[in-house]
Formats: sequence, structure tokens, C-alpha cells
Amino acid sequence: MIEPLLLTAARISTFNQQIPLTNASGFFFARDRRLFLVTSRHVMFDEPSLHFPDRIEIELHTEAVNLARSTGFSIPLYRNGKSLWRQALDKAGEIDVAVIELERGALPATTHYCAFTPENLLNPSDQVEVGTSLLVVGFPLGFHDTLHHMPVVRQAVVASSFGLRFQGQGYFLTDARTHRGTSGAPVVMRISRPDPTHDVLPWMLLGVHSSRSGSGRVVFRTAFPGPGLLSHRRPNPPGNQRGARRDAHIASGPDP
Repeated sequence: MIEPLLLTAARISTFNQQIPLTNASGFFFARDRRLFLVTSRHVMFDEPSLHFPDRIEIELHTEAVNLARSTGFSIPLYRNGKSLWRQALDKAGEIDVAVIELERGALPATTHYCAFTPENLLNPSDQVEVGTSLLVVGFPLGFHDTLHHMPVVRQAVVASSFGLRFQGQGYFLTDARTHRGTSGAPVVMRISRPDPTHDVLPWMLLGVHSSRSGSGRVVFRTAFPGPGLLSHRRPNPPGNQRGARRDAHIASGPDP
């Protein structure tokens, strides 16, 4: 049996036209009938490093009984000079989380994946203690099971008060050994006594892995697709005016 948690993660490759740029991690999130890909904003757009991809590709499983079968799925990031992805906001401004909606009808009919839903998000009254064990599910340095196209899992612990915005920003810290390529990975906490709504995916989605801060400390953003809290669509970066390859709609925005 394959753990559904591993099927929530997607390996992301970024491109400028046909030129490969970087590798990263992401995950699927479903709300009602809509499906989103969530990752770090700097995977989609990062001005300080002059990282301006015009499309991304994710790898999709196409057979539930044979995970060695997969296909690449190309997703345009811009159309008509505007981004198809959206950056998340919280009360302090923009945060390092981005979402783009995937058209279910454009996916291969036999696509096999698992998606987080609002049922996997914490309630505002829920408590997460310092030292709580977490998992980070992603593709560090692009490393993964290349035969079955599956991610790897790293262990982490909560290293700052989950109920406080670290340094006034929309994230908390963990202590974990992570590497480049993990950006955008889901950070999850096991549900000790899952109710029927969590039978398939008994994990709470706490954050999106973003970057390292100091020695061994990893920053995670606490925002996910929900109504509102989206920045405006960004203009296409100069020199990156390539036309869209496939339709995609604007996603609902992450909510801290």
C-alpha cells in the first residue's frame, strides 16, 4: 500500500521557454471542485536572483497500479502579460507562498494523486507545541525515487511558537535538515486519533517550506488556499513574453 501522503507532493521543474532553470517541490490542494498546485512564491518569481520562469512542469502518475508510469504536465505561468499564479498575502503583506489552479479536465484521465483539503487545516483554536514532530515531503536537490516518481520525507520539529508570527512575519521556524529543491514542500503533523474525515489523509497541513534561516533552522509559511488574501496578478517580467501553452485559471488565495 502506498501512503496517500506521498501522492500529495509534486516535483516541479521551472523553465524559460525550453531552457530548464530550477527544481522545486509543491503539493496538491483541493477546495470544492477546484484543484490547486501550491509552492513557494520564489519558485514562480524571484527578482533578487533574476529567476523569471515562464512555465513549470510537474510529473503526474498515470496508473494507480503501476507508479512507474508517469507523464510531464506543462503549466504556463503567464497569459496576455499577466501571471496566472497568485501570491499569498497576510496582514503584514506578501508572503512566500504561491498558488496556481489546475484544470482537472486538462489532466490525463487516469491521473493518480491525493490532495489536501480544508479538512486538513488547523482551526484557529488548535494548539501546536514547540518540539512537535513534523514531516517535510519533497524533492531535496531533485532527489527522489526516479523509478516510481515518489518524494522523500525529512523529519522536523517546531522550533518557534506556532501561535506567534516569528519576528512579526507570517511564518514559524522548524529545526530540520533540508536542502535546495525542498522549497514549496508541504509541512505536516500526524493526527493521533483521526476521525472519519481524515481516514484517507490523517495529517494536518501546517505550512509551506520556504527557506533556511540561520544554522539548521527552516522557515515555513503558514498560509494555504482559501478565500481572499491574494496579491494582484504580476506583470510578465521583461524579456519573458512567451505566449501561454495551456489554459489555467486563477486560484483562490492562501489564508494564514
